[in-house]
Amino acid sequence: MKIFWRTILSAVLLLAFTSVPALAQSKIATVDLKKLFDNYYKTKLATADVQEHENELDKTYAGMAADFKKHSDDYQAMLESANDQAVSQDERDRRRLAADDEAKHLEDEKAAVEQYLRQAQVQIGDQRDRMRQNILAEIKKFVSDKAKAEGDTIVIDTAAETVNGTPTIVYSAGDNDLTDDVLKEMNANAPPDLPDTSATPVLLSTNSVPYTDVPDNSQATPAPGMQ
Repeated sequence: MKIFWRTILSAVLLLAFTSVPALAQSKIATVDLKKLFDNYYKTKLATADVQEHENELDKTYAGMAADFKKHSDDYQAMLESANDQAVSQDERDRRRLAADDEAKHLEDEKAAVEQYLRQAQVQIGDQRDRMRQNILAEIKKFVSDKAKAEGDTIVIDTAAETVNGTPTIVYSAGDNDLTDDVLKEMNANAPPDLPDTSATPVLLSTNSVPYTDVPDNSQATPAPGMQ
């Protein structure tokens, strides 16, 4: 039994001592990837392009929504006119039929507005994703080149978080942090006047003219034979 435990102990000690050189050969560096992404001049330029595109789509959506709101108000007026007792029954019947046709047009218009909104949101989402992936690829290249030049074998992102939103790296002394040096190299060719992208982006429909659902035409007086 003593021989057995001595063998196990020897194996453990051997594994421990042989692992030390491997750890010693690894030079670990850190980087704040979020800081690099947020402060890269190309991120600001790309973000401005996305916001400009989003503003264009939002203006179109606002115009469509305003038109729908106007047509909806017109429809309400047509319903009131169909109940006007000052005109003949035949005229009220004619107005009611016209209101029914307008209700169908409103349904189609509402569907078109909602479809445009969905497509616009998909466009902006795809554009943002492509921008983010392209920017991150460039940043990764800068970090890799810097790490290789410094002889670092591993670079850890101190800004990374778990799926629960907690920090992946609990503590880092920051003795070998590459963030500032990499950021300086990334922005070496930055233009003097960068767009201001600090404002919260206006999401589609947030500030657009609101529109209501197609009004219920049941409030109009049904014409004889149409009940």
